Amino acid sequence: MKQSPLLPIFLIVLVDILGLTIMLPLLPFYAEHLGASATVIGLLTASYAFCQLIAGPILGKLSDSMGRKPLLIVSQIGTLIGFLILAASNNLWLVFLSRIIDGLTAGNLSLAQAYIADVTEPENRTKSFAVIGIAFGIGFLVGPGISGYLSQFGYTWPILAAACLSATSILCTATLLPKVEPHRDDVGGPGGQRLGVLDWKGYTKYFATPGLGPLLWQFFFFAFSFSLFIGGFALFSERRVGMGPKEVGYVFAWVGFLGIILQGFLIGRLVKAVGERTLVWSGFFVSATSSIWLAGVRTLPQMLANATYGSWGTGVIRPALTALISHKAGKREQGVVLGLTQSITSICQIAAPLLAGAFIDRGWLAAWALTGSAVAFCGMVVALRSRDAAAAS
Repeated sequence: MKQSPLLPIFLIVLVDILGLTIMLPLLPFYAEHLGASATVIGLLTASYAFCQLIAGPILGKLSDSMGRKPLLIVSQIGTLIGFLILAASNNLWLVFLSRIIDGLTAGNLSLAQAYIADVTEPENRTKSFAVIGIAFGIGFLVGPGISGYLSQFGYTWPILAAACLSATSILCTATLLPKVEPHRDDVGGPGGQRLGVLDWKGYTKYFATPGLGPLLWQFFFFAFSFSLFIGGFALFSERRVGMGPKEVGYVFAWVGFLGIILQGFLIGRLVKAVGERTLVWSGFFVSATSSIWLAGVRTLPQMLANATYGSWGTGVIRPALTALISHKAGKREQGVVLGLTQSITSICQIAAPLLAGAFIDRGWLAAWALTGSAVAFCGMVVALRSRDAAAAS
């Protein structure tokens, strides 16, 4: 009996996500330790996303001709090199170098998605993509917890743990992942031809498409508000509550645990009960109000209560909105729209941390949180209008 390749893909993605999430609560404090201001930390985060935006489509196209497995290994090796440089960094330019190298080779997840599309039939593809969602949920629970615990013994230990996980991922890919030929059809791939980074006319067409366009705008507002939160939370918590990497890591781990409960056990029932559109607008409402609440948080218990409440927003918006987008996109355009949402995410991960760093550097802590609330509120307004338009049609 032929072994399913989804198990090794799950292990590979899980290990990669663990490496990523170990860095999430640590990197702002690590850079600050080396003399970076909040603005420079925002630039550091943006540089990684910028390199990923440029290199991601190139890696994807190369994998179409060379195969997913070789490019996946190249991507993972780049991540490992980035972690090793980061662990050895004694000044900021090395930290930037490590993130740039990692960003230029950061195609792990998109290549894994393409591999899943290669080895599954179209009717089973959505279910198979859930493998990545499960890996994300576990990674966001375990990774920040590992980082929070190991940071007690020094900033280098979590980075070395991430490097070890990255090396394990390379080994898993090389030994466990079957080599398959990239799927090809008359439109250049399992979901259609991907748009280039600067193909703005192509992007505009999808944003102007009735039904799909409002959903893409909602995805933009979600990605921007989430990136703004992630880009500023660690330094906000440090300045407002006195939290360090250990406490920030544990808060992220708690949110990851709640996300597993919500997405693993409740989301299907919630969709059947109220539908995706209600989940999306209610998720934006929770995100907007939790950010208003966050602006006034002063203690660790208040922070945990706020994170518990706010986890609903991030937990329901992404899966419900992704499902709506995939339903509106044609079968031969799903690859293009998937690439478009990835580009939107990268653009938000460039702009939002820069804005977060500028706010926090000036001591505008409440303004940072309230800006995130305003962006989420815009998403809610678009979601409600989209719901009403869908009901009227």
